[in-house]
Amino acid sequence: MDVFEIKNKELVEELMARRSEHRFPVQIRSAAKRFAHELLAVLFPHFTDHIQDSASQLDSEIQKLEATLRDILGSLSDIYPKSPECVVRTFIDNLPSIYHALLLDAKAIYHGDPAAVSVDEVILGYPGFYAIAIHRAAHELYKLKFPLLPRLLAEHAHHHTGIDIHPGATIGRSFFIDHGTGIVIGETALIGNGVKFYQGVTLGALVVQKHLSNRKRHPTIGDNVVVYANATILGGETEVGHDSVVGGNAWITESIPAFSIVGRNSDVRPRKPGAEADIEFNI
Repeated sequence: MDVFEIKNKELVEELMARRSEHRFPVQIRSAAKRFAHELLAVLFPHFTDHIQDSASQLDSEIQKLEATLRDILGSLSDIYPKSPECVVRTFIDNLPSIYHALLLDAKAIYHGDPAAVSVDEVILGYPGFYAIAIHRAAHELYKLKFPLLPRLLAEHAHHHTGIDIHPGATIGRSFFIDHGTGIVIGETALIGNGVKFYQGVTLGALVVQKHLSNRKRHPTIGDNVVVYANATILGGETEVGHDSVVGGNAWITESIPAFSIVGRNSDVRPRKPGAEADIEFNI
């Protein structure tokens, strides 16, 4: 005779039946966080408690990262039958390109923010850098078609920084997120090189319907565009032309020509090439 009385028998039975349907490893969230920590510690000593004393020690850390990724992907083999070994090898081989892309991001933040005193400070303490660092890794895994881990990495960065970047978003070189809280970048967004976003910027879909999941739903942002706080840009066909400036709280659902300034009331006027955005906008 069972000494424990089940007071909510029907609910317990239904929940137990549901649990048996789920095949996700119970530690997948914590494993994703561990992977993010190990990745950043390999790429930058700023994220570890010690600086590696030898090449062999650093190589051991890379092998540890590789093993963690292999274990995570192996635990998902029932859901995603693609060979994890191929994914692991490709991702590790892409670490140099991820590293060099992140150095450009850190330098862009340093050169673009008068308050930054060094690139090291940016890497150590800027949430925008942390968010883009996790995104560049998650995006590589997303392209390798293991969707769950990239999504968990993105949500880890979102929780840590308040910046929500879907791992499918394609982001060019030297990306600068200033402050960052509340930024949302959708799955099919395309962002060029040298772009700068302030807090609260949204790159979203103009129409949210499930049958559009395989279409481009989010905007394209050209090179050297500055988007100020709380601007909302929507639609897969919407393009913001290169070297444009989008003002705070602007609402954009149609394409903007290159070298434009979009004001707070979403009025569009030409911009003088090479002019400083902050001077033109008087902010």
